[in-house]
Amino acid sequence: MSMFRAPQLVLFSADVTRVARFYEQLGFSETFRVPTEGPPIHIDLVLDGYRIGFSSVESTRDDHGLDPVTGGQHTAVVLWTDDTAAAYEHVVGLGSPALRGPHVWLDRLLIAWTADPDGNPIQIVQALRE
Repeated sequence: MSMFRAPQLVLFSADVTRVARFYEQLGFSETFRVPTEGPPIHIDLVLDGYRIGFSSVESTRDDHGLDPVTGGQHTAVVLWTDDTAAAYEHVVGLGSPALRGPHVWLDRLLIAWTADPDGNPIQIVQALRE
């Protein structure tokens, strides 16, 4: 029996509200916000049972004593879809950078790359065959 449950990814953000708004446009729903009024220092969103959080750089430093890295490509958010090309065009249409258009990988996946407002890469993936 595992002592852990409900894994979640938390990304550090310079603008928690902006990045949360972006993911809401992709279909995520807000489930947690601190504080409940005023500028948030942390927001959690969920899509299909998967939870992703965004914590402000300032709060992470001041409240937890950590030194978060906010630049570079240290992680990627992976979003599975039935239509990579359409999903990629949708996300790019929201103003995300077009990092790499749809391309076949391993002869069984169609993958495209873009990024969220904080520069975290987003991989959009479609299974071509089961």
